[in-house]
Amino acid sequence: MTKKEILDAIHGKMIISCQAVEGEPLYVEEKSIMYLMARAAKQAGTPAIRTSSIRDVIAIKEETGLPVIGLVKIQYPGYEGYITPTMKEVDDLVAAGSDVVALDCTLRKRGDGSTVNEFIAQIKEKYPDIILMADISNYEEGINAWKCGVDIVGTTMSGYTDYTSKKDEPDYELMERLAKDTDIPVIGEGKIHYPDQAVKALQTGVWAIVVGGAITRPLEIAQRFQKAIENSK
Repeated sequence: MTKKEILDAIHGKMIISCQAVEGEPLYVEEKSIMYLMARAAKQAGTPAIRTSSIRDVIAIKEETGLPVIGLVKIQYPGYEGYITPTMKEVDDLVAAGSDVVALDCTLRKRGDGSTVNEFIAQIKEKYPDIILMADISNYEEGINAWKCGVDIVGTTMSGYTDYTSKKDEPDYELMERLAKDTDIPVIGEGKIHYPDQAVKALQTGVWAIVVGGAITRPLEIAQRFQKAIENSK
């Protein structure tokens, strides 16, 4: 699919994130089962899948035929960000067939001494036709990524950096400001736990939203029910 076809397909829709990292109940070392989550997501009508790890990108594309936003979560010494932090992960995601490559575009320390602006430029030079999704945590980072020429800005990291609010709800204000002040698609992502929050997020003017844990992480879902019951006593 072309960039326009992908963006048109997700416009006004909910992308479902299907991820399981080591240590989570649905992580299976021998073989990932996330393609089954993606199968369910497709049957529910999602136009695209966001996933982490090379094996999941390959398996989910094969299973669903949907566009995949691919990323790799890995923590390197000296790097504060962990989403597709180096060119190695970009290379692997491109080779695996990721339709969109998501990467950390926060303004945090990078172990190789480069800036995120330089990293984006290096990626675009190596892969001129790549579709990049910048995962950011605040307005400044979103504007910076937009000016660097990324194709999509996602509010993914809001609440997950030391300098952003830890509220357990979507950052609607950030979504609205970036949707208003940039001319590229903004994807609302992060802490969308309930259907009414998904609707409200789309009403901020973002291009699309991503929902993950509230749909595809059974432990998180069960804990949310348990917490509500305990708090009611």
